[in-house]
This record gives sequence, C-alpha cells and structure tokens, in this order.
Amino acid sequence: MTTYKPFGEKIKFCEPYWYQGNPTPYYKETHVQWRAKVREFVEKEVLPHVDEWEKTSYPKELHLKAYEYGIQGSIYPAEYGGTPPPAGFDTFHEVITGDEFGRIGAGGILGHMAINSMALPPIINYGSKFLKDLVLRDVIQGRKFASLAISEPSAGSDVANIKATAVKDPKGEFYTINGQKKWITGGLWADFFVTLCRTGGPGMGGLSFILIPKEAPGLSVRRMELQGSNAHNTTFVTLEDVKVPVSYLIGKENEGFKYTVHNFNHERFVIAVGANRSARMCYEEGIKHALSRKTFGKLLIEHQVIRHKLSEMARLIESTHDMIERVAFCFSQGVPDGELGGACAMLKVQASTTFEFCAREASQIFGGSAIVKEGKGRVVERLYREVRASAIPGGSEEILRELVIKEAIKPLKNTFGAKL
Repeated sequence: MTTYKPFGEKIKFCEPYWYQGNPTPYYKETHVQWRAKVREFVEKEVLPHVDEWEKTSYPKELHLKAYEYGIQGSIYPAEYGGTPPPAGFDTFHEVITGDEFGRIGAGGILGHMAINSMALPPIINYGSKFLKDLVLRDVIQGRKFASLAISEPSAGSDVANIKATAVKDPKGEFYTINGQKKWITGGLWADFFVTLCRTGGPGMGGLSFILIPKEAPGLSVRRMELQGSNAHNTTFVTLEDVKVPVSYLIGKENEGFKYTVHNFNHERFVIAVGANRSARMCYEEGIKHALSRKTFGKLLIEHQVIRHKLSEMARLIESTHDMIERVAFCFSQGVPDGELGGACAMLKVQASTTFEFCAREASQIFGGSAIVKEGKGRVVERLYREVRASAIPGGSEEILRELVIKEAIKPLKNTFGAKL
C-alpha cells in the first residue's frame, strides 16, 4: 500500500480517506497528479462563478477550457481527440473526476460532460465509421454536444416500453421517427440526439438507437424547469415525422436495449460518485458551521445531538466511498459490464440515500439558514434541492433495489423454481 501527502481540507472526513494521508491500495502517482489537475480547474474556473451560473446557466465555452486542461477528453480514445493521461486512464481517474466535480455543489454545472459520457458510448462501441467521424471529435473536444434521448412521458425506468417509432421507408433509405422524449438533459445545447426508438415489435427486442441531428425538420426542443439546479438544461423533445438516413442507425437494428443496459451501469456509477461527494459537502458545511456557530452559550459542536448527526453522516459517507472503490476496482480489473448490474444498482441506491440523509441533517444543523438561497447556508440549500436528481435519474431507488435481488437470485432460479 502507498501513502501520499495530505491534500485538501484537514478536518477528518471532509475528503476521501486517502487524501488525508491514509494508505491506499488503489491510487498511484498518476492519480495524485490527476487529482491536482482537476481540483485546480474546479477552483480556478468554476467555484468563483457558481452562484452566478445557478441563475444564468454556465457558458458553453467552459467545455473548451475543460478540454484544454486535458479533462473533458480524458475518457475517450486518442484517435478521436481524446486526451488520456500519459500513464493511461482507468476507473480510479474517473472516480477522482466525479468526486472533484462534486465539490462544485451544483449538479448542473459542467453537467454536459456527464451527458456526453452517456451519449457517446453507443457510437464508440457500436457505431459505424461514418457516425464516429461525424460526431466524436467535435463533441469530445467541446465544440459540439450530444444528448441521450431515451426516457419518455410514459416510459422512464420502464425502457422496454418505449413508444417512439422509427419506420423504414419502402426503399430502405430513411427512417421516419415520431414520438416524444422527456427529461432529456442538455437538449437545448445538443447538436446530436442519440435516440432510442421502436423499430420492431413490442418489448425490449424491438428497440434501436438512431442518431438525430438537431437541424432535422420536425424536431423541436423546449426547456423544463427543475426542482434542483437549472445551471444546465433539461428538456422535452418532440419528434414529428423526422426523417434521417438509415446510415444514422447506431449498431444493429433491434439491439438498442442491449446497448442501453450496458450504458446504464456506467451512468449509475457516475451518479453515485457525484452523489457521495455531495453528501460529503453536506458534512463539510455542517461541521464547519458547528465549529463556529454558538447557541445557548456554547458552540453547536458542543451539543451531543449535533456530534451524533455528524458522526452518522461520516459513517455513511465513508462506507459509500469504500463501495465506490470496490466497484471501481472490479471495472478496472476487467470484470464484464454485464456482471456488474447489481453492484452498480446497489451502489447508486447507497449513494443517493446517503446524500438524502446528509442533506437533511446538514439542513437541521444550519436551521433557518438552510432554507434561504443566500448567506452561510446557501450551499446546503442548493444541495438539498439536488437530492432527487440523484435518487431518480439512471433508475429510481425502487427499481434498482428490485434489480439488486433479481441479479442475486438469477443463478438460482432453476434450483428453487421461483417466478419473478
């Protein structure tokens, strides 16, 4: 195991354990350097502007800066403009990126980096050379944007019942697409929509991914106001007789559900990493406030009930971080994505419930200051509004709990005869 010089906040549990001088079996010098790079970017280019961007949205140009720093392109192939670190990019680099970005305390800012990381894999893994050349380099380098268009008004977690249709013309040259997509993050910025459509029969076997460019006639996008951060945009997309060439099909027809499931594990992992740093931010804000705020003649931290709140927050945060690293290790060791569905589902539930608990307890520590969008409690107020954006997207907690046990007993279904 290796120990590195302490980094960041000195108060215990305000940073991951290995930041504070504890030994780690996972991180190497390349990760230490990466951590410094990402934190410098966040502190220099983002944190000074968070309050302003929460009101006005962050500028698109921030993605160009993130690319110039070597951050935005880090997870992508160099042949398409990716910028992996010299020693290579592994899952623990991604953990650091998500964790450091979580310190922003406003999920919408730089949110399209996460959306690109969900929209591009179907093209990278299954797309034709034509589609890769059309999309990847410009999006990876921050000049253009892609959005993933799966969810619909009547099909959120129930992906197999997608209703948007893509009908091939008699000559087999075009698809005509009709339907609606809802909760599509970044739709106002998107130059490309990686869209799940029904090209075959009912159920999961009739779905395909099709790329739709924003200029396609019949495509319209409107903004949806959110409970949480509006620093980015979440949208409703309407598709009315949208025609695209069959060359815009991503991978094979009617195999879109398989591609989607593969994509979901990474999405849930990324959400979990950010949610746990958000929980840690609640703890950090709470303990710093408790160390300075006096009530009834003594500091908040001197009240046992406050200490117990902070202790329980720390316990949940640290156990969640351990789970993150365990799943990250599995990814880094090449465990097939298909075998990590249950682990990623459990991790996301653990992270979102931890975040919800910590947001509530931090609010209680701040009292009235946590319900106004200014002053000492403004960060906690903002984080509290972000909780549901971790608990629902990427699969609700209820759906994921079901998946965890279904995956656990799948190898036993022929042994006990249970019907699920």
